[in-house]
Formats: sequence, C-alpha cells, structure tokens
Amino acid sequence: MCLHEEIEDLTGFRIYFCDPHSPWQRGTNENTNGLLREYFPKDTNLSRYTPRDLAQVARQLNERPRYVLGDRTPAEAMRDWSTALAHD
Repeated sequence: MCLHEEIEDLTGFRIYFCDPHSPWQRGTNENTNGLLREYFPKDTNLSRYTPRDLAQVARQLNERPRYVLGDRTPAEAMRDWSTALAHD
C-alpha cells in the first residue's frame, strides 16, 4: 500500500491501517470472513471448487446489502462510485 495517499486522492476513500492482532479494528474484513465461512467452513479445501463456483459465491456476497454501505450492496456502492468518478 505504498501508494495509499495517491489512492485516497483519486478515490476520495480514506485508507486506514489497523494494528496487528486487533480484529476489532477490521470490522468489514471480519464480517466478510464470517460470511465466507457460511459457504466455506474452516479448513475447507478450495481446490474442490471451480472458478465458476467461487465466482457464484462472490456474486452472492456482492449482491448482499450491507449496513455500512447504507443498505446498498457492494455492487451498488461500486457502481455509484464508478458513475460519480466518470462524471468528475
């Protein structure tokens, strides 16, 4: 993330670096890990899944509304951001 300042300037997103061994600082990451565990329990061998299977899980997660995004889905939030960026 050596270019984090430039990424912040380009996107308007603030980048935050969490302290090691502090999961309470990584709420979205920890929540996503929990959602992934619904599909892939701990110690699941992902090589059993095809790229299509994994893409389907990604699509389902990206279409799931998130409180942190104002009840928008990640796909909607990214689409809104991309549209706003295109008009700037």
